[in-house]
Amino acid sequence: MTHEPRILISGASIAGPTLAYWLVRNGFRPTVVERSPELRPGGNGVDIRADSVRIAERMGVLPRLRERATDIRELTFVDAADRRVAGMSTRTFNADGDLEIMRGDLAQVLYEATADDVEYAFGDSIAELIQRPDAVEVTFDSDRQAEFDLVLGADGLHSRTRNLAVTPEADALHHLGVYFATARVDAELGRPHSVTLYNTPGKVAGVYRSGTHDTATAFFAFRASRTLEVDHRDQNAQKDLLRDYFDDRDWQVPALLDQAVADDGFYFDAVSQVRIPAWSNGRVALVGDAGYCATLLSGAGAALAIEGAHLLATELAAAAGDHRIAFRRYERTLRPTVLRAQRSVRVSSAMLIPATGGHIRLRNQLTRLMVLQTLASRVYRPVTVRAA
Repeated sequence: MTHEPRILISGASIAGPTLAYWLVRNGFRPTVVERSPELRPGGNGVDIRADSVRIAERMGVLPRLRERATDIRELTFVDAADRRVAGMSTRTFNADGDLEIMRGDLAQVLYEATADDVEYAFGDSIAELIQRPDAVEVTFDSDRQAEFDLVLGADGLHSRTRNLAVTPEADALHHLGVYFATARVDAELGRPHSVTLYNTPGKVAGVYRSGTHDTATAFFAFRASRTLEVDHRDQNAQKDLLRDYFDDRDWQVPALLDQAVADDGFYFDAVSQVRIPAWSNGRVALVGDAGYCATLLSGAGAALAIEGAHLLATELAAAAGDHRIAFRRYERTLRPTVLRAQRSVRVSSAMLIPATGGHIRLRNQLTRLMVLQTLASRVYRPVTVRAA
């Protein structure tokens, strides 16, 4: 490429702004398009670990991330009468220097770090991609058309970029037999500085309360023996389904459910991983959940997004914009890390959503005996990837 490369990034959550930041500093000209009309608030707590902490420090955003970090200290398991039956310190999962932050807060900080140098287009999305040998022709939902040297999809689990240019969603998503919902609720429903979990066989309801936020976050997860027919865009159907599964009258389930379904930020989806044979096709590549979602149960999604975005920008710079070399090196370096993160989900699923009453009692006993803490500390190793 003899001109300043024009790069379109789809998605303005975590991977997209991080990628844009490093592309600008390596001489590229990125544009970020985001389907939502504004940054999406809310979401769960996400972990920034190991190399992703160092990348954030190099971006100059680490002090702001620490200011907004959560102060969760323990996972607390309770019974129907709200009595603590087991628990473990969050230090089991995070080493010194790591931090946890709400997804929406992280996205806001990353956006603010890039807003002056990067063109953002909110309320629009890619509708069509046509690849030529020398460029990609893009048509947007707004009917606007433009050409770019590269298109990079950072648009999440249901990535339109991936569907249009790399792998259809039906082939990319691998459902793990679990469904998950989350929403904001009143802070008083949660224990301070704790993630509180109430299990019944195959289900968990919980509340996440950080002392640094005015509201708490409710979450629900349940196992399903078959794939449920529910559109990930149809919130009314999702809320009805959640009420059907969580008809419990014990603990705080009714209050959490009532507030959750009334929240504008209500989120529901199948817990799925993205497993595809290649993360790129021609001049289009994927980063973060769009290419290799490990699921929220892995505890590694944000770190993979940050480190993957930094690695992709680094490889594009090292290859002087030759996407064929850069995409190949990027995938070869990162894929082993992704596979390790995806394998960890089996343990976390068994811990958080035991399938039977016996499994719940065993989980609680292993936690009290410190066995589960030891196992978890081995499974949730920091995500670490080094650029070639």
